Amino acid sequence: MEGTIFNIQRYSLDDGPGMRTTVFVKGCPLKCLWCSNPESQDPEPIVSNRYTACKQCGKCVAECPTGAAAMVEGEVQIDRSKCVGCGKCVEGCFYDAMHWTGERVTVDQVMKTVLRDKMYYENSGGGVTCSGGEILMQPDFVAEIFRRCREQGIHTNADTCGFGSEEAVRKVMAYADLCYYDIKHMDPVKHKEYTGVSNEVILRNLELTLSLGVKTVVRVPLIPEHNADEACLTALADYVKGLGSGVDHVCFLPYHVYGESKYRMIGRTYPLHDLRKLTEEEIQRAEEIMERRGVPCTVSKH
Repeated sequence: MEGTIFNIQRYSLDDGPGMRTTVFVKGCPLKCLWCSNPESQDPEPIVSNRYTACKQCGKCVAECPTGAAAMVEGEVQIDRSKCVGCGKCVEGCFYDAMHWTGERVTVDQVMKTVLRDKMYYENSGGGVTCSGGEILMQPDFVAEIFRRCREQGIHTNADTCGFGSEEAVRKVMAYADLCYYDIKHMDPVKHKEYTGVSNEVILRNLELTLSLGVKTVVRVPLIPEHNADEACLTALADYVKGLGSGVDHVCFLPYHVYGESKYRMIGRTYPLHDLRKLTEEEIQRAEEIMERRGVPCTVSKH
């Protein structure tokens, strides 16, 4: 059993209870304007340019057989329309500036890393989280990781945007102890404008996840000028309230720009470059809207 990942992060404290290992799989059907992991969207490994490590030696340009890599105003740039993914630029780079983002790995390889920290999971109430990208794009791979974790008594958390087939949801959630389920926007038209897809499948799969008895936290990226106004938050609160006791709580993820540099590394422009951050007052107001409607709410500090 193989899958494509772009990172395995050990000692994570942000992706579920306790100390965790987070497996980040590649490929996502959404293209959120605020995505902080744009390198995760393509399902295949891609070449990235860590421009801060580049010495402008030109070796990658010389090695590129298609002319995709070129020196433009003193910086190496990759024309993705010409890149065939041969990796010659990666092989020729002396400074590891050109590198592959993403690799094919087996479940055995993943579990070898996971099991190194089993004692820490047990002592902290932690476990393993599979995130992305989007885990529903590789349901067999993720389900097998979770199944193997369950055999070892390791807690599992499925971090998903919910856009996938019913079959994929059932496969993954069969071995999930917890689910972090993203809702970006309640309006299907706005959802499509901001992410590239409607939210109809996502909301249907959330209700399916709850029906399967998986403890679920609804997570909401709180984006100024997109979904942080009172009307959006009220609609969200009313929807979650209507789901009953299945949703443990709502967790807000306030907007940040930590991933902006990653766009430059893969030759893309960050679409929300000039967007301001939320004020503390706006975040507090979002919490109050949830609480007034009887929806438990937390705010991520990371």
